[in-house]
Amino acid sequence: MTVTTTTKRQQNPFTRIATTALPLYLTMVASSAGALVDSALLGRHATSSLAAFAVAIAVYSPATATVTGALRGVMPFVSQHEDDPDRMAPLVRNGMWLGFIVGLLGALAVAGVSVIGRATGVPESTLNHLGAFPYLLAIAVLSTSVGASAISVLVALGQGKLVMRAGLVGTAVAVLLSIGLIAGAGPLPALGLNGAGIAMLTSSLVTTVRVQLALHRLPVLAGQSLRPGRPDLPQVFQLARVGIPLAGTVLIKFVVLGVLTFAAARLGTEQAAVHGVSENLVNLIYTLAVAIGQATVPIVAGAAREVDVAGARRSVIAGSGVALCGVGTLGLLLVVFGHWIVPLFSDDAALRPRLEDQLPLVFAVVVTDALQAIAGFGMLGLKRTFPSLVSTAVFFGLLCLSAVPVADAGGLTALWSALICANLLQAITKTVIFHRHSARLAAGQPGLAT
Repeated sequence: MTVTTTTKRQQNPFTRIATTALPLYLTMVASSAGALVDSALLGRHATSSLAAFAVAIAVYSPATATVTGALRGVMPFVSQHEDDPDRMAPLVRNGMWLGFIVGLLGALAVAGVSVIGRATGVPESTLNHLGAFPYLLAIAVLSTSVGASAISVLVALGQGKLVMRAGLVGTAVAVLLSIGLIAGAGPLPALGLNGAGIAMLTSSLVTTVRVQLALHRLPVLAGQSLRPGRPDLPQVFQLARVGIPLAGTVLIKFVVLGVLTFAAARLGTEQAAVHGVSENLVNLIYTLAVAIGQATVPIVAGAAREVDVAGARRSVIAGSGVALCGVGTLGLLLVVFGHWIVPLFSDDAALRPRLEDQLPLVFAVVVTDALQAIAGFGMLGLKRTFPSLVSTAVFFGLLCLSAVPVADAGGLTALWSALICANLLQAITKTVIFHRHSARLAAGQPGLAT
C-alpha cells in the first residue's frame, strides 16, 4: 500500500487526475445515458411528451443529486476505517439510514411535480402529458438512495470498477426498455412517457441490486451484518454534517435549474423542448467535470494532510486544466457536429434550427460550470464545503429570482446567458475562497489537515 501511495504521489497531478477520472466518468455517463435516450425517443415520438419529460426531470435530477451528495459524507469515514470492519459496518448501516431519510424527501418532491408545475405557471397542456411518470420516478429516487449508500462505500474502498459495471448494466436495461416501450417495438405497446418511466425505474433497481450485492460480497465486510437495524442518530448526524453542505450546494443548483426549466416552459412547448434537450446535453458533458473533481479531491486532501499549500493549489490548477481539456473538447465537438447531433433528438423541422442555435450557449455553460465545480471539489478536499454552499446560494439565488423576468424579456437566449454569468461568478469566488483557505494550512488551523 505504501509503495502504491508513493507512486501515485510521484505521478504528475494532471496525469493522475485524468486517469482516475475516466472510470468515474463512465460510471456517471451510465447513469445519465438512459435519460438522453429517453429524450431523443420522446422528441421523435411527440414534442409535447418531450416537454413534459423536461419538467419532471427538472425535479427528479435535484432529488437524486441530493441523495448522492449527502452520502458522499460517508466516504472519508469509510476510508479511515478500511482495515477495521467492526467500525466500518456501523458506518455502512448508518449511511443507509441517511440515504433513506434524504431519499424519502426527494421522492415526495418528485411525486408532486404536477403541483410544482401549476404553482410555477407551466401550461396545463404540458402537465396533462405527465400521467404516472412522476410516481415511477419517485420510486426510482428511493431505489437510488439505497444504491447510493452502497456506491459511496465501494468508491471509498477503491472498488470503482464494480460501480461502473453495475451502471453499465443498468444503462443497457434502460436503453432496451426505452426502445421497446416508448414508441412500441414489435408486440410491445407504445407507452410514451410512461414507458420512459418504467425504463428508468427498472434501470435504477437493477443498478441498486448489483451494487448492494457487490458490497455484501466484499471480503473486508465478511461476517458483518449490513442490515440497517436501528439507526445510531449521533453517527447519522456526524455523517450528515460532512455530506449535507455538499448536498445543499448540489440541491440549490438543480432546484434553480428546475426554475429555469419552468421559466422556459412558460415561453411555450417548443421553447421548453429546446431547453430540455439542451439541459440533457449539458448534464452529459458536465458529468466529466464532476468525475475530474472527484479525482482531484484525494490529491488535495493528501496535500492538506502534509500541510503542502503549494501542492493543494497545484492539484486544483491541474484539475481545472484537465476539465478545460476534456469538457472543452466535448463542447466543441457538440458545436461543430451539431447539425448531425440535433436530428437525434427531434423530427420537428421547426425545432431543429432552434436547437442548433442553442449549442454555443451549451458550450459556454458547461465550461464555466466545470471551472466552478473543480474549485468546489478543491474545497471539499480541504473539508470546507460550507463556503461553496454560500457561493452557490448567493449567485444561483439571484439567478432564481431573475429567471422568469429575464426569460419573459429576452427569451431562451437571455435565460441561458444569465446562467453563464452565474457560473462564472461562482468560479471566481470559489477560486478565491480556496486560495484563502489553503493558505491557512501553513498556520495549522484545526480541521484542515486532519
